[in-house]
Amino acid sequence: MSKFEKVDRWLDSSVNKMVELQSILTAIPALAPENGGDGESKKAAELSRWLETMGLGPVLDYPAPDSRVSTGKRPNLVITRKGSEKGRTIWIMSHLDVVPEGDPSKWKSHPFKVRREGDTIFGRGVEDNQQGLVASVFAMLALENSGIKPLHDIGCIFVSDEETASRYGIRFLLQNHPSLFSKDDLVLVPDAGNPKGTLIEIAEKSILWLKISTVGKQCHASMPHLGKNAFAAASELVVKLNELYKAFPQSDPLFDPPISTFEPTKKESNIPNINTIPGSDVFYLDCRVMPPIPLDDVLSWIRQKADEVCSKHGVTINFDFSQREQAAPPTPAASQIVKALQKAIRDVYNVEGVPHGIGGGTVAAYFRRIGIHVAVWSKLDEAAHQPDEFCRLPNLVGDSKVFSRIFAEN
Repeated sequence: MSKFEKVDRWLDSSVNKMVELQSILTAIPALAPENGGDGESKKAAELSRWLETMGLGPVLDYPAPDSRVSTGKRPNLVITRKGSEKGRTIWIMSHLDVVPEGDPSKWKSHPFKVRREGDTIFGRGVEDNQQGLVASVFAMLALENSGIKPLHDIGCIFVSDEETASRYGIRFLLQNHPSLFSKDDLVLVPDAGNPKGTLIEIAEKSILWLKISTVGKQCHASMPHLGKNAFAAASELVVKLNELYKAFPQSDPLFDPPISTFEPTKKESNIPNINTIPGSDVFYLDCRVMPPIPLDDVLSWIRQKADEVCSKHGVTINFDFSQREQAAPPTPAASQIVKALQKAIRDVYNVEGVPHGIGGGTVAAYFRRIGIHVAVWSKLDEAAHQPDEFCRLPNLVGDSKVFSRIFAEN
């Protein structure tokens, strides 16, 4: 029996334990303060206890101070194992936080209680990002239970704050604990993918989340000439912003979709009643911009259109940034982490992994900016952030097998 046959058999026999850990984690909503939650500390504490019980201690915590949560800190957990050779660490990094459940009536069962139907489990977070988290933990356990010592040091990182800009997660670790990492490290982030398992993400678009606030003058709706309708002005701007697609038409087949996207999304409430002209209005714009395009150019274009609206309606329009990240340099398609993934994916899933770019932002960008090679991969059905979010157990087990090969041989 080859070493990976033993690993694979152990993982195949561990499905119920994987579901158990998924159930434990799902039952503890880890929501950022921005999403109405108290952070990730309870979930991190339960995960730490489980890891210690399974013999994967010590679990180290590198907490980021955050006065908005009851514990005053946001956890960032690390577990490591020594390899046969020195020189690098192979990291798999996942995140502890989840997004809110949304409208509970859209769910067939409680969002924070795992429901199992055959080979599928449902619950908020079971795919994003607990599939990657649990798979990385069981990959490490599989090596230990099979008596396999990895070639180089290996580690799992479980960070906070991924869903809301990572200030208290990986950005905090890279800025305040840089000695954890070296330029020779390889990093895998299991937080994006496709149903076939063929997508290896090596590049991301720039991200601009813009809060657009319009200030007019409130008045009675029967006397609109006495006011300045902020909602009407903002609505005109929303229509103008659709022209961004024509203003920035650059495309690149590395990405899907192969163009920049500019979409109005969140809308804040303005007034509670029908018969008042709103004096203020707030909406948000989500921009995913092709890497060569400077975000300053996009902002200048939006500012020009906003000034046109201001001049016509007599309002004031202000911008605030919820997120602004110029794209990082891509990971080379011929890098060791990409080659290792391609080999492991071929071995486990019998498909070819293809380097690609995505519009969504991941924590991989922070590693790329400091020159550490990182790839984003998982076999996902892309159910993240949806009602009845789900994880297919064959994917969970298969990803664990891929991760075990990444850990053992690189």
